[in-house]
Amino acid sequence: MLDIKQIRENPQAIQDRLKLRGDYDLQPILDLDERRRELEKERIQLETRSNEIGKQVGEKIKSGSDPKGAEIQALKEEGQKLRESLSELEPKEKKVIAEIEALLLPIPNLPSESTPFGKSEEENVEVRRWGDEYLPENPKILPHWEIGENLGILNFERGVKIAQSRFVSLIGAGAALERALVQFMLDTHTSNGYVEVMPPLLVNSTSLQGTGQLPKFAEESFKCSEDDLWLIPTSEVPVVNFYRDEILDGEQLPIYHCSFTPCFRREAGSYGKDTRGLIRLHQFHKVELIKLVRPETSEAEHEKLVQDAEGILQALKLPYRVIELCTGDLGFSAAKCYDIEVWLPSSQSYREISSCSNVKDFQPRRANIRFKESKSGKKKKKTEFVHALNGSGLAIGRTMAAILENYQQPDGSVRIPEVLQPYMKRETL
Repeated sequence: MLDIKQIRENPQAIQDRLKLRGDYDLQPILDLDERRRELEKERIQLETRSNEIGKQVGEKIKSGSDPKGAEIQALKEEGQKLRESLSELEPKEKKVIAEIEALLLPIPNLPSESTPFGKSEEENVEVRRWGDEYLPENPKILPHWEIGENLGILNFERGVKIAQSRFVSLIGAGAALERALVQFMLDTHTSNGYVEVMPPLLVNSTSLQGTGQLPKFAEESFKCSEDDLWLIPTSEVPVVNFYRDEILDGEQLPIYHCSFTPCFRREAGSYGKDTRGLIRLHQFHKVELIKLVRPETSEAEHEKLVQDAEGILQALKLPYRVIELCTGDLGFSAAKCYDIEVWLPSSQSYREISSCSNVKDFQPRRANIRFKESKSGKKKKKTEFVHALNGSGLAIGRTMAAILENYQQPDGSVRIPEVLQPYMKRETL
């Protein structure tokens, strides 16, 4: 959520930055904010006078200067009227505050100053490529769903039978490969300083609002109709919300977490695209990386997060490239984002396997996650919002798809990457 103070103090600058992301009008928010401040000023005046009356009544009783009690009675009557005015004013103020929040919640984050300008994904910027020496030489690469079905490790028909389209069942070595990838990723990230978290897979609406999925993306999520619970679209949601409404000690920062969970998405608007295979499913598995850091370190922490995700692909020897998203292609919560795209030889294209975002204080402001240094000399510093970062480290199904295609052999077998062989206890599928 954007900072209302920044909007108030720099409305044109904020409006200009928002125009890079779409058509958003801040004037209704500014009008409501002015009304809120008027109500706040009126409330403070009434409270101040009410406190004065209470003090005066106490002093008169103590001093005995009003033996007939006429002055005390008049003050009490004035105090009663003030309390009645306050009781009428407070709901009005709360209503305006709620209206401001309702207008702020659908507005996306401001792009970082370093985010390249562009209107669509065609204007994203390629930062680097890695692993050209590992591009497969086999000219007849089958798509991953076909080789997976040939090997008997992927079954899409039964996934449809027991659920619906865009679900898959993993059989035998397919299930083992999935588990091996999960364990390898978690082992790698925990050795790099991330603390593993296994969170609930169902979260309440407040949690989804805290990380930006609600209200804007409600239709893309699965909700339990009889409860205020939603299936998580990513473990970023529960892990960030671990710290919702908390003031952290500065010594706790930075906080690094990794988390493996199933993820559930309706994928609204994606029908007709990637209808086969493991690329776009309603249920998929992912290892997520989450950081909560000091504002002054978030840019460097972002670059390191990308490197940690890249490290998995490098260990697996899978060719990839890193793309910096332009302003027109940024996700809702991101101020700056890098996509890592793995090479899929059957389609001769790179496909996203990780999206690494620096959301700065956008999510922490919505979720009210702050920090305070223990001491600075003799004075304690004021509280600040932390900066939050997240990225896939990696999406398991897409990693499996890349392995099935890049490690495919002419005889129809698939060689298992060396780093996974100790987990699989075999060399080929």
